[in-house]
Amino acid sequence: MKTKLKFLIKQSLKKKLDTKWFKIANVIILVLLIGVVNIDRVISFFGGDFENVTKIYVVDEADAFDLFKTNFESYSSSLEDLGNYEVEKTDKSLEDLKEEIKENEDIVLQIKKNDIQYIEANVISFDPVGTIPDQLLQMSLNNVKSMYVLNSSGMSEEEIAALTSSVVVTKTVTNPDLDENAEGKDIVSSGLIIVLIVPFFLLITMLTQMIGAEINDEKATRGMEIIISNVSPKIHFLSKIISSTLFVITQALLLIGYAIVALLIRKVLSVSAAGGVSSEVSGFLADTLETVKNTGVLDLLLKGAPFIIFLFLFSFLAYAIVAGVLASMTTNIEDYQQLQTPLMIILLIGYYIAIMASAFEGALFVKIVSYIPMISFLVSPVIYLLGQISLWELVISTIVCGGATYLLFHFGLRIYKVGILNYSSQDLWKKIFKSIKEK
Repeated sequence: MKTKLKFLIKQSLKKKLDTKWFKIANVIILVLLIGVVNIDRVISFFGGDFENVTKIYVVDEADAFDLFKTNFESYSSSLEDLGNYEVEKTDKSLEDLKEEIKENEDIVLQIKKNDIQYIEANVISFDPVGTIPDQLLQMSLNNVKSMYVLNSSGMSEEEIAALTSSVVVTKTVTNPDLDENAEGKDIVSSGLIIVLIVPFFLLITMLTQMIGAEINDEKATRGMEIIISNVSPKIHFLSKIISSTLFVITQALLLIGYAIVALLIRKVLSVSAAGGVSSEVSGFLADTLETVKNTGVLDLLLKGAPFIIFLFLFSFLAYAIVAGVLASMTTNIEDYQQLQTPLMIILLIGYYIAIMASAFEGALFVKIVSYIPMISFLVSPVIYLLGQISLWELVISTIVCGGATYLLFHFGLRIYKVGILNYSSQDLWKKIFKSIKEK
């Protein structure tokens, strides 16, 4: 029995792994991951430059340069990831400046006095000015104009400073149970959606599609009759479940490996770069890691990791069992696609609840859903790492999922025995319900 099971698992895995589409798909995934992680380098290679400095040459005819520069740098510092700017005062003529900025992104700004409007400006550029620098120029010039108006009003410097300064706002929160790390947990929540929910959602989808296609292919070619004549339906069922689960786990490990390779390549490419986007990304990663530590998510992850892994494993097996049962009841892949629709709806429900879990902190409904098998693997880890449920509740969720997986296999096998050699949908449901009642 064990020998036959190992043989079938080995053959099924070989059939999945030793194919051109698997190798080509993984090469594409690796290239895409490297490209996404190093997107700034890719764009720079094809002519883009994230670290390019846009010079703004100011021809000051209104004695407003210092005020303009202060305002512009204040606004642009909050948008430093969207462009680098350098404001420079110049005495060159406009004609000379037009020649100097030819075929580049530099800008000439002429500021002049106006008896009615106080000041007016002329922006000169080789190509149309982008939305962001245009807004920065507009806001800075508006502030300069406001200061001109105030200065001409006869108000003292102290009055002008008091009028233009920001309102001092003191925030007092009286809730003693408020989580001080709520903002950090929102960041962690977004990371969990990317790291945990999306990849495993895609892997489960791949798992169900794979089992359905393989079983229907064996039934369509009548190879199922030969296989079942040599092994029991139980062994065949187990081989499909185990081999498909091992395949998606292998794919998950490969994805982790690809991500590590992409990050290592980024690190190598960033060694020679000082500042710019590379240092910004490094700083972002450091800040993210610090946020994870401060929110206590890292400690929770270390404590709950074994149970989260088992929860994912049980869920993979549960979906594999249900997909195998559904595939055994159909005679072609089209029928299987229709029959698996409820399974995909269940998966989508868990996906969306997990995404919205952080917005409904402490909601009883979310906690109840975290115990429901086939959904819990998406919801429980997220709300556990957000501190909405305890470690014991995560353990209970894992145990419930494990028990449900056993029951699914126990009763699913009975249906599988009936459906695997059935090539007609006539009275199939009656046979299925009858098989469930049999011991």
